[in-house]
Amino acid sequence: MIRDDWFTVQQIDSDTYAISEYGHWEKVHSFLLVGQETAILIDTGLGIGNIRRITDQLTELPVEVLTTHVHADHIGSHGQFDTVYVHEEELDWIVNGIKGRTDEQIRKDMTRDITIPTPSGFDPETYRPFRGTPAGTLKEGDVFNLGSRVLRIYHTPGHSPGHITIHDETKGYLFTGDLLYDETPVYAFYPTTSPEDLVRSLERIAEIPGVKRIFGSHNTVGLDPQILEEVRSAVRELRYRDLVRFGTGTHRFKRFSVQF
Repeated sequence: MIRDDWFTVQQIDSDTYAISEYGHWEKVHSFLLVGQETAILIDTGLGIGNIRRITDQLTELPVEVLTTHVHADHIGSHGQFDTVYVHEEELDWIVNGIKGRTDEQIRKDMTRDITIPTPSGFDPETYRPFRGTPAGTLKEGDVFNLGSRVLRIYHTPGHSPGHITIHDETKGYLFTGDLLYDETPVYAFYPTTSPEDLVRSLERIAEIPGVKRIFGSHNTVGLDPQILEEVRSAVRELRYRDLVRFGTGTHRFKRFSVQF
């Protein structure tokens, strides 16, 4: 197995890998899915280390990047790959940056609470979130055929307007980005988030058939699909509270987070 001072590589199965950054407070995971004809990298992490050096050791196939959403901790190494896709609703973000979030603010978040030495060449004073033009955009229902496995795109907004969830229909893996993970809250109270959309998206992924394992972008790698039952219960409770409080079926919370 690959040894690296910054990245931790965990083999999920013979052709699926988690590439994790445990030295950073966000404990970010990217995922490499290897097919027969091409490979897909789901997100590219913080941009502190050279993730391309890791993927080159794991596969000789061309690697294309699917972006769960355009937040800095998921697009940090996009510039190392030729073919990158983002959801159409976040195209402007990746080209021009997220409105209301300065490079200085992002730099502070990305470079604080680091617990291990950073790779040589990384300078926290000059860190800048990736910006660039992707090879293409994603939308609901898009399918990627890797030759031996099929991935389907679900548009699951809430944490961000163009957030996607990726279902590996061949393996039964569900890659949920920042829509669903454990240990720490999933947030939806930033200016660009939507509690209403988040609840609907959680409800939706709970109904996807054939899910055998769930992979969020933070904390634990690989969650039992039983967590989807917790999602259903949480959604029902939120809707009930809303009906009691407002007498309506729409959520109006100004601050909203869910923890599983």
